[in-house]
Amino acid sequence: MVLRNIIKIDEEKCNGCGKCVAACAEGAIQMIDGKAKLVSEVYCDGLGACIGDCPVDAITIEQREAQGFDEEAVKKHLSQDKKDDNSQGFVCPGLMSFDLGKPKKPAPSDSQEQQSQLSHWPVQLKLVSPLAGYFKNSDLLVAADCVPFAVADFHNRFLSGKSVVVGCPKLDDSQYYIEKLAEIIKANDLNSLTVVHMEVPCCSGLVNVVTQAIALSGCKIGYKDITVNINGTIGETKTVET
Repeated sequence: MVLRNIIKIDEEKCNGCGKCVAACAEGAIQMIDGKAKLVSEVYCDGLGACIGDCPVDAITIEQREAQGFDEEAVKKHLSQDKKDDNSQGFVCPGLMSFDLGKPKKPAPSDSQEQQSQLSHWPVQLKLVSPLAGYFKNSDLLVAADCVPFAVADFHNRFLSGKSVVVGCPKLDDSQYYIEKLAEIIKANDLNSLTVVHMEVPCCSGLVNVVTQAIALSGCKIGYKDITVNINGTIGETKTVET
């Protein structure tokens, strides 16, 4: 048992909507008798991805003595065959973590068949686990949601050989992004960090997220800041030391 952060569910407030089940990438929450319940302490990483999805504020984070988070136990838990999609404990398969193997070799630029360079799933910053193996000693790319749509050769230009997280600092909770990204940086001894964002002002907020996350992590790591113009061309590129 260790003293750590872990979620607490107020069953009196819980309305049984199940949104927190889908939001928990580790499968720590299930619907039991119409209420959300924490099924095991070892599955809960304590970061609270489920909190923002609860419409009735039934979920909080408390610090108490609990079993430590066990990534291997989570992997086994998520890999179990969930044949009955209508079961109360169903967790959306799209939230399961997958290592897709080593990135493929980029195809020649004139090839008609470009290969995906994505090496893992999920990629949304709200859904990834900071302890996922694909982050360890990786070159991490932090990309704004719109960038892959603007840059025609995004996979070969930016994604090849990197782990990736994506997010929108305007539509999502930036403070949550900062805390989650800080956990990733702190836990994984990253080789490098690159942030790529659109030129529009709201999107540049992602740079602020990265800067604050590095400071919060306590790690000494610089990053490359790449701006993409709205026509898909690459604008300013600079290296930032922290």
